[in-house]
Amino acid sequence: MKNENIPANIKSKSLKEAKNEINEILERLENSKTDLKASEKEYNRLIKLNKHVGELFKKKMRGLSSNFKRNGKKKT
Repeated sequence: MKNENIPANIKSKSLKEAKNEINEILERLENSKTDLKASEKEYNRLIKLNKHVGELFKKKMRGLSSNFKRNGKKKT
């Protein structure tokens, strides 16, 4: 999964949009009437959404870290 590109229709989602879609997919996967083929597609999309959310968090943490370093250097 690390080498797999995130599709544009996922990459363009905000954190909130991705979270909402993840919750919708989880609800569908928990439905015992869902067929296996549909479940596999849903699961693969869920994995990509999860990776996208992880990348959004990493980006936000890098921004916070650089702000912290900049502000910390000004004080010394």
